[in-house]
Amino acid sequence: KLAILTFSQFLPNLNADCDCENLIYIDLETSQMSKFLTLITLLLLITSVAAEMNPIVRDGEYRFLEAQFGERWAEQDKRIDKRLTEIYKANGDKPPNILYILIDDVSFGQMGNRTLNYVTGIDTPNINKLASEGLSLMRMYTEPSCTPTRTAMLTGRHPVRAGVDEVKVALVGEGLSAEEVTIAEILKKVGYNTAHVGKWHQGDIEQAYPHNQGFDVAFFPLHQQVQLSLMTREAMTANNMLGFNLSGQSNQFMIDERFRPYGLVTGVEGEAGGKAREVDLEPGEEWTQAHYERMNERYQAQAIEQLEQLAGRDEPFFLQYWPLYPLNFVYPDQAISRNGGFHADKLQLLDGWIGDLLAKLDETGKAHNTIVMLMADNGLMYHYEGTSGLNQLIYRGGKTNHLEGGVRTDAFVRWPGVIEAGSSAGDIVHVSDLFTTFARIADATDYIPRDRVIDGVDQTALILEGEGNSRRDYVYVYEGPVLRSVVKQEFKMHLPAPGVPGAAAPVFNLYRDPREEYPHIGNALWSGASFQDMVKRHQITIKQYPHLPLGKGLPYEGIENLRPESELARKVFTSWQPVKE
Repeated sequence: KLAILTFSQFLPNLNADCDCENLIYIDLETSQMSKFLTLITLLLLITSVAAEMNPIVRDGEYRFLEAQFGERWAEQDKRIDKRLTEIYKANGDKPPNILYILIDDVSFGQMGNRTLNYVTGIDTPNINKLASEGLSLMRMYTEPSCTPTRTAMLTGRHPVRAGVDEVKVALVGEGLSAEEVTIAEILKKVGYNTAHVGKWHQGDIEQAYPHNQGFDVAFFPLHQQVQLSLMTREAMTANNMLGFNLSGQSNQFMIDERFRPYGLVTGVEGEAGGKAREVDLEPGEEWTQAHYERMNERYQAQAIEQLEQLAGRDEPFFLQYWPLYPLNFVYPDQAISRNGGFHADKLQLLDGWIGDLLAKLDETGKAHNTIVMLMADNGLMYHYEGTSGLNQLIYRGGKTNHLEGGVRTDAFVRWPGVIEAGSSAGDIVHVSDLFTTFARIADATDYIPRDRVIDGVDQTALILEGEGNSRRDYVYVYEGPVLRSVVKQEFKMHLPAPGVPGAAAPVFNLYRDPREEYPHIGNALWSGASFQDMVKRHQITIKQYPHLPLGKGLPYEGIENLRPESELARKVFTSWQPVKE
């Protein structure tokens, strides 16, 4: 007799000055239930119709393709909707759970492939098995570095649209704005429980923390591995971090004691609506490699614990596990891989951990209705190539580069009984597409915001119907705020310097020249103008929908147990900031 509703379920894009999450309790007699359910159906229908009348805002290139293939896609969408309904019914009218694993700084070919395991001396049997059980996305594009890639996945938008353009290392007072809408927030609207474990790297201000961006619980470091694994004495003795640790030089003429980062918050934990709390570091205690290793072990244990808890509930779940390994800059006492590099060894270790996580999923009995996706966020940290044990392999470049080696990564998707085991797709996919695709599969498309550009393309057709069904044959590749290259089909233009005509720009055929070493005028003469038109369509959309600002605030707000050294770091940081009028 008690029905509990929220306005937000019916009005996904409601923007009013009201507490729309407050529950309305309606006491109904049995005779009124039929009328009530009819009302609910009408309200849901109104929401759906409103969403159709107010379509998702797309970039110019997508609209250019839609003008050519929109009718065909509409017909295909009818099949997709029918298939999704069948999948829901087969699983108790529930959408699938989603387990999303994002690995840091691993280039295409380093995992999931037994042949290349022998080439690199790194064994990844568990990731190989996962790849064999589902779909390998052979042209997955990311952003060139970790923060932008994660922003793109979370928001479905090129990170530059959210004001995110580079990786931050120390205190900045910036982060993902509360105005951005994340996939976790969208999934919450349709009843998902959500959890985040591991690397986050979306800012050091309260609004940017994951438990304030749609996750029910979150276990994460405030910063990233430069702080956690490089700013240590052990990394100095491994000759990987130079000049940071004071013990590495006499510092005879040092005056400024605040030049080196200090007092940085490490790992924190928080729940939605609450404060975060730093763990495993006492006031005055020095952060060491041992702390970093414990942090990695803790996140692995918490990922397994969260999976077990989420799977034990009736609602669908979205678990996001973003490990810190393989980034590590200290050699172990005994290597476990043939390669032995300090990144390579941790990648092999991480493979075992992923095997444990997937085994736990099997134990829960929920694997049959759980999408598991595993991928890397960008190419290797090539700055340590040779000693890290990772290398560029097929594509040239790595982290921070717009070259294929910076933005092409392995990506595997498993969905038992839905995705054909051992399948592959050569279609272009971008990491932002996960936002829109997960929303579609979860029946949450109506909650995607309509007041900003969404770059993520719905790739549900590719997931369900296989190779040849992507709705994207292009990618815009940024380095920070600068558009550096454009991919279209198998061709890629490196944007020319000002004054250089498109017909003379470097254009590569990526099948013939995957390392982008031999631009050929025969490619550029016919494609230059078309690439320029692509850039113009992109710029027109930006003018219509200007980029939103990056979130700003006081660093470390919302952490209830700041250490005195962190308080001092924040005080010094704010002392030289401009005063707001």
